[in-house]
Amino acid sequence: MATTAGAAPTAMDEKARRTRDLLASFYNTDPAAAGAVPASPARPSPAASSVSPLESINSASFNPDVYMDVLVQQSNLEGLLQGHVKMAAEIKNLDTDLQMLVYENYNKFISATDTIKRMKTNIVGMETNMEQLLGKITSVQSRSDTVNTSLFNKRENIEKLHRTRNLLRKVQFIYDLPTRLNKCIKAEAYADAVKFFTGAKPIFEAYGDSSFQDCKKASEEAMGLVIQHLQAKLYSDSEPIEARAEAVVLLKQLNFPVDNLKSNLLEKLEDCLLNFQNEPTNASIGDISKTFRAYLIIFPDSERRLIELAHALFTNRYETVRETLKERIPSTDLLAMLRGLWEDATAIDEVIPEAALPAFSLETTRDIIRQHIATAFLHLQTEISDVLIRTHSTSNEKLEESQLQTAMEKSKIKVSQGCIDLLQEFHHLIDGDTELIVKLKGLIIDWVQEGFQDFFQKLDVHFHLLSGRSKSLSQESNTMDSVQIDKIPTVLVLMLAQLCVFIEQTTIPKVTEDLAASFSGGGARSYEYGPPFVPGEICRLYRSSGEKFLNHYINMKTQKISKLLNKRFSTPIWIKHKEPREVNMFVDLLLLEFNGVVSEVKQILPGLIRRHRHSDSTGSTTSSRSNPMREDMLNRSNTNRTRSQFLENHLAKLFEQKMEIFTKVEYTQESVISAVLKLCLKSLQEFVRLQTFNRSGFQQIQLDMEFLKSSLKEFIDDEAAISFLLKEVNNAAHERCLDPIPLEAPILDKLINAKLAKIKEQGPNV
Repeated sequence: MATTAGAAPTAMDEKARRTRDLLASFYNTDPAAAGAVPASPARPSPAASSVSPLESINSASFNPDVYMDVLVQQSNLEGLLQGHVKMAAEIKNLDTDLQMLVYENYNKFISATDTIKRMKTNIVGMETNMEQLLGKITSVQSRSDTVNTSLFNKRENIEKLHRTRNLLRKVQFIYDLPTRLNKCIKAEAYADAVKFFTGAKPIFEAYGDSSFQDCKKASEEAMGLVIQHLQAKLYSDSEPIEARAEAVVLLKQLNFPVDNLKSNLLEKLEDCLLNFQNEPTNASIGDISKTFRAYLIIFPDSERRLIELAHALFTNRYETVRETLKERIPSTDLLAMLRGLWEDATAIDEVIPEAALPAFSLETTRDIIRQHIATAFLHLQTEISDVLIRTHSTSNEKLEESQLQTAMEKSKIKVSQGCIDLLQEFHHLIDGDTELIVKLKGLIIDWVQEGFQDFFQKLDVHFHLLSGRSKSLSQESNTMDSVQIDKIPTVLVLMLAQLCVFIEQTTIPKVTEDLAASFSGGGARSYEYGPPFVPGEICRLYRSSGEKFLNHYINMKTQKISKLLNKRFSTPIWIKHKEPREVNMFVDLLLLEFNGVVSEVKQILPGLIRRHRHSDSTGSTTSSRSNPMREDMLNRSNTNRTRSQFLENHLAKLFEQKMEIFTKVEYTQESVISAVLKLCLKSLQEFVRLQTFNRSGFQQIQLDMEFLKSSLKEFIDDEAAISFLLKEVNNAAHERCLDPIPLEAPILDKLINAKLAKIKEQGPNV
């Protein structure tokens, strides 16, 4: 065994080689073949010239003498002893492996020996049987050859007779063909008739003018009847489309010019589609799909016309859906109709994909849903307008205390609840995971947000039209601008102002919250246009409109009262006015108008009219009634009274503190009433400046203003501003009077008390 330092085979490889050698020696195989195993780096081939004697111990050319000589020469004593011990151990291991190999394979060797013995026993006698079988096969072959030789002539005759028989059958079929065709006609088996005739047609073409002339003529007459029956079936409205398609196929097999029938059949198909549109319960889209498929089979070149018919069918059906949008229908019903049309378009698309019906259906559905959303907002705007118009129609009548307040609450509820109801309705359009909803969900979300933005903007424009204040330059707006102020109910304008505040402070935040919760994540809208719904912009819009309506209401009321004042001061001749005996009637009318303003404002605007007093408004001043200098001037003698009072009035204005009379109007009862009163008194002052008074006319103005001073305290608590404006009226009359001598205080008090007593006697209805 090799022991050199360069060769280091593993123990498993050595054991495998030893096992092969043992098996080879046990089965007495050729030692040279056993030794001719592939050489490894540790055990090279014996034929190699460089093989060392120490490495050839496992080869067939091993020489013990040479091995020992080389080993003794190359090893010392200690190495020889170690080699001896190692080799003794290997010999012992080999003996043990050989013994175990023999024990393990002993039973297999015994079984193999028994099998070989049985084979030897069974083979005995087989050779005799094989010889007998060969003899029998030879005998059968000989007899078969004899039979074939004797029957050869008869076989030829039989084949000839068979061919003759087949020919006679064909001839008999030709002669029987007219009878067969007539039977098929009676049984309406037109397909069999066509099959029989097309089978005999080659024979008729070859021998129809000679041998089978009569049969050909009779058959053609019968097929003429078949063609007539097929045409009748083709034109019959009671026949199903499958039967008509079969008739066309049979006519084409008979080379009948069916192209002439195409236009007629397509017209019938168009009528069928029209009936399906008008009475959808009588047919299903499956029948229409089968019809289209049959027509494509019958007329392959009719695809373009079928595409036109399919588009016409779905266009008409979608138009029917559009018609229903004129009436406000629930979103669930609309979605059900659109989903059904989408499924029908998908079914037809499987037959005619070139028609691109799903794309057409998707585009049309987008338009319809967008129209539905816009129509819903339009209906809500109309409902809000109806509530306001009903108030408009009854505003000219005398309203009870709570009627305006009720109308105002109804308007607020209609705006707020209407928006909430619309959000709930629109939520049905995106609630689901069907293919149609998935494709349109993002667009629907954007349309809803855009719809609210557009709705609030249009509602604001409509509010302005109702108030007679147009924001646009359209023809409709110009028409509304021409409406006279007298025909616009002032209470409607005040309601619009308060409704704008409600929309800004309550409705817009609620809508914004609901949109964020249920209609977020659209994104189908191009970002270059900005977000679809901008609540801040809408709030600013309604804040501005509310202020405009409030000021418009104040101006309308002021103009109405100013007309009364104008009539009062332009009618009499003040230069010839008689001595005042009582407060003028126009004061009663003026107070009546002020009471109307208070009644409207109390029912619509928040806040209570406060009755406590304070001395000034934004700034304080000394009123003319509490000014001792003013009282002293009124008690002076008549000598030089005109010049002195004129100078005194102007000197008093120079030393008075500047008062801010007209401040910003708030959405409160007191603020609106105060603004109306101040503007009316300012108008009164301007009308006084346009007249020239005698002493009695001036005293009449003094009496009326003094009475108003005590009466107007019941309307607002800004006593200082009212006193200041009334004093300005008196001063204006004083300036325009030729002989400005005022009434003495006792006479003034007597006339005022008489008026108050008269009012008390007449009761609260005055």
